[in-house]
Amino acid sequence: MNSILPALLGLTLMLSRGQALICQSGTYETVRETSEPPLEWTVGAEFCMDGWGCQDSLMLVENGPQVLLILTKGCTPKEDHEARVTQHRKGPGLSVVSYTRVCRHQNFCNDLTTSLPVWSLPTSAVPGSVRCPVCFGEEDCESAVEVTCPFGHNHCYNGTLQIRGDGIFTDLKVQGCMSQRACNLLNETREIGALSVNEKCDSVARLICDMGIMLQMKEDLAQNPLPWDTFLNVTCDLNEVCQETLLLIDVGPKSLMVGSKGCSKTETQNSTTISIHLAPPGVLVASYAHFCSSNGCNRATSSSVLLNSLPRPAVPAPGDLQCPACVHFRGSCSNSVNVTCPRGTTHCYNNDLNLQGGGVSAVFSIQGCVAQPSSSLLKHTKNIGQFIVSENGAVSVHCLAWVVGLGLSLTFWCGIISPLTPFTHDFSPLLTP
Repeated sequence: MNSILPALLGLTLMLSRGQALICQSGTYETVRETSEPPLEWTVGAEFCMDGWGCQDSLMLVENGPQVLLILTKGCTPKEDHEARVTQHRKGPGLSVVSYTRVCRHQNFCNDLTTSLPVWSLPTSAVPGSVRCPVCFGEEDCESAVEVTCPFGHNHCYNGTLQIRGDGIFTDLKVQGCMSQRACNLLNETREIGALSVNEKCDSVARLICDMGIMLQMKEDLAQNPLPWDTFLNVTCDLNEVCQETLLLIDVGPKSLMVGSKGCSKTETQNSTTISIHLAPPGVLVASYAHFCSSNGCNRATSSSVLLNSLPRPAVPAPGDLQCPACVHFRGSCSNSVNVTCPRGTTHCYNNDLNLQGGGVSAVFSIQGCVAQPSSSLLKHTKNIGQFIVSENGAVSVHCLAWVVGLGLSLTFWCGIISPLTPFTHDFSPLLTP
């Protein structure tokens, strides 16, 4: 900042009191590391018009590892007010704080010489899962550094700050972490002392999301997490957000896990839903759906995001029912082997599940033990995250076990129950004395 000659300062002693003020004057713009100590400066001087006062206007924008400071000092026609510190947007993440003052009680009364009133060391914050580019740049942010945003700050800001004032004419590119997806870094502020401020955001900004499909059919997927690695990114269309969806179907000896990551058009901007559609004993059906609106926020690395929320009931005792148990592609369950169902199950489920969306298009055959005579494993749910699901024909199978004589030999009879037709049958001829 420019310094005034001591001779000019001495000239003020010759001026009679009650005439126009002389104010400290100058501008200062800088980007520094947030870990630096408060800044200090020297200033020039300015002769004011009659009736005008002296002003200090200081704006500080903290952005992760960097901080932007803009200062203007000089004469102003505005009314007096005491030093005022305003937190326009609170951190962590991008934050904006200002200092303003107007005075007329003496020459050089706008005597702010340090950023101490608004400068503080960054506080530690719990890291979240979203990463954003962070930068201040006069033209672009090509050299932006990507950082992990604080917890709760799930949106990447990308805009231009326009700052105007006496000696200030700045258009500054800003990228950083925000708690909301909006072009509102300044929290509706349009004036900071002698500075007028405005912002413009990239109206065609598109999210970049992880993309990939996971499909596994094996044992114990309800107990052992699967890695969920993706090596591709996709740029979404306008108004799309990132999504990740998991569907688990466990019939006992075998499980199915289907996963999808990518973009989604949904009115749900930020949400996580974990659902247990069918609980043991018997078949387990559970799902995980996560929608988020910042770059790369669909970054779950394993199926534990679903498994950690599942109940861990004790292993039930075996019952008297036997059912075929199978999870496979459509029609591949025709040669499945019967298993002894856990106590508490009364029916055998046998149906095809149609799964569409999120890059998946497949039909799976599902067989297993269920506790209720239900026509739907999913309780007629049509949408699970990015998946559209339907159960073809929706039928269940009822199996009865009969005790024959004192030797406790078991004979099983299974028959298909239509959800539209009551099931009746006379089993008396099968009984033996």
